Amino acid sequence: MTEAAPLADTARPAGTLLEQRTRRPRPTPPSRRPGTLLGGLLRTTRPKQWVKNVLVAAAPAAAGQLFSWTAAGRLALVFVLFTACAAAVYLINDARDADADRAHPTKRHRPVAAGQVPVPVAYGVGGALAVLAPALAVWLTAPAVAALLTAYLGMQLAYCVSLKHVLVVDLAVVTTGFLMRAMIGGLALGIPLSRWFLITTGFGALFMVSAKRYSEAVQMAGTAGATRALLSEYTTGYLRFVWQLAAGVAVLAYCLWALEEGGVPHTGVLPWRQLSMVPFILAVLRYAVFADRGTAGEPEEVVLGDRALALIGLAWLAMYGLAVADW
Repeated sequence: MTEAAPLADTARPAGTLLEQRTRRPRPTPPSRRPGTLLGGLLRTTRPKQWVKNVLVAAAPAAAGQLFSWTAAGRLALVFVLFTACAAAVYLINDARDADADRAHPTKRHRPVAAGQVPVPVAYGVGGALAVLAPALAVWLTAPAVAALLTAYLGMQLAYCVSLKHVLVVDLAVVTTGFLMRAMIGGLALGIPLSRWFLITTGFGALFMVSAKRYSEAVQMAGTAGATRALLSEYTTGYLRFVWQLAAGVAVLAYCLWALEEGGVPHTGVLPWRQLSMVPFILAVLRYAVFADRGTAGEPEEVVLGDRALALIGLAWLAMYGLAVADW
């Protein structure tokens, strides 16, 4: 009797363990269904980044030529073509960096690095978009639009291959990408682009790009290799200088732009164009708070993620809209 009990006790856990092993579900292999591949391709094109392409409406909106069916149709087409070009760059970039991304703690989850999208498929789809988008632009839009899209693709592909490893040039390339987005809408509608508009847009973009780089550099302190290698060659002091300089030039250029009447005095109730300087400066100061803290990530996430900054942006939009409408 004294020996039977231990035998029963030892038999019970063995049986329980056997039941657990038989009930444990087997891991399923990754799905190869077309829907999974299409979903991976869509994720690789960075849908969250598409909001940047809304900048194609910046020049028409500033010129008061946004609210017509013709303008809306052309801008929608330009938005799609620019999004296709940006998607081509993302696909080719991720295919090229697949091996390096697999060693990264976050980027290894990207569809190409994770194997959801095969590298040849990413190259093929990216190459097809890079050819089709400018070709359609030649057929459906002004020649200047097709030329700008081709220049954007060439510059961004050069960035993927080598320019992203060159100090300062990497900042200039990313900034120029934003500037091209703001220019292409005006080119599509034949709108003359104000020099102050271009300076404000360019340095505003440089402010946000360098603020993002500064935040990445602050967050990677002591963890070299956790993010883009080029950041180890920048100093946080230099990046702080860049975003502060860019912010100052952007504010100055916007004030000069707002004060420029173009020979036609306003006839509205209030000088809305000049008053719009207030929310613009407040927006820059608010964004600088996140830059100073080292928490300025993607520009669209900063703007949409902070309620105060979003409200300031809406106030600026309302004031500038009233100025365009001459209300």
